[in-house]
Amino acid sequence: MNNQIIGTPAWFATPAGRYLLAWERAQLDLAVADIFGFHAVQLGLGELDALAANRMPHRWLLADVATPGAAIVTDFAALPFPAGSLDLVVLPHSLELASDPHATLREVERVLVPEGRVVICGLNPVSLWGLRQRRAHLYHRLGFGHMFLPEAGEFIGYWRMRDWLRLLGFEVEVARFGCYRPAFSSDKWLQRLQWMDRAGDRWWPIFGAVYFLVAVKRVRGMTLLSPAWKSSRSMANAPVSVANSSTLTRASGSNFAKD
Repeated sequence: MNNQIIGTPAWFATPAGRYLLAWERAQLDLAVADIFGFHAVQLGLGELDALAANRMPHRWLLADVATPGAAIVTDFAALPFPAGSLDLVVLPHSLELASDPHATLREVERVLVPEGRVVICGLNPVSLWGLRQRRAHLYHRLGFGHMFLPEAGEFIGYWRMRDWLRLLGFEVEVARFGCYRPAFSSDKWLQRLQWMDRAGDRWWPIFGAVYFLVAVKRVRGMTLLSPAWKSSRSMANAPVSVANSSTLTRASGSNFAKD
């Protein structure tokens, strides 16, 4: 198991880290707000509350090492949930840091219900940030220079990730790139180049520093049907119950066992 994480508080406190987190938080809030069900899990990166906008009653943050705020510490390739029991799994850079990303993604497919969603954030090797990191690796091996991004982890390309999802029976619903500003460590230069985000979305979208994917688990031969024992007339005349809204809090692992 990898005991280094890309989401060290020190790196995410840098100007580049704050820039990346802000973009990912906006994408996650938009995506998970409309994913419904009962059980949602975030794997890793406690610095980013990926489920903040989600309204499922049971939500957990899992970590592969002891992390403040994580309810459960586990191996991501052996999740402590039954097969077909989760409605949503969020992987914010988790696959990049896994010792066996294939096994982690297979485990995610196992625990998701049919039509369940997986949300993935990944750093794009075909970007200005990726090029700078590769150059830094070379310089580092020669004994000088320093990394722009944390040294732990390995980039997984966008198309490679889509191939992995397709082979496991997932269908990609949403795909976006973001963070087009160059790999500067200075907040001043990052702010000056805000225009590059607008230009990047229009002119060179596949070269964003990070990609964002939402994929749904498809089960071949399965068709979701509404109950056949109610006639259309009785359904139309049936009273509609409206549930009171309430503030949801992050549930502990024990709540899952009680369902």
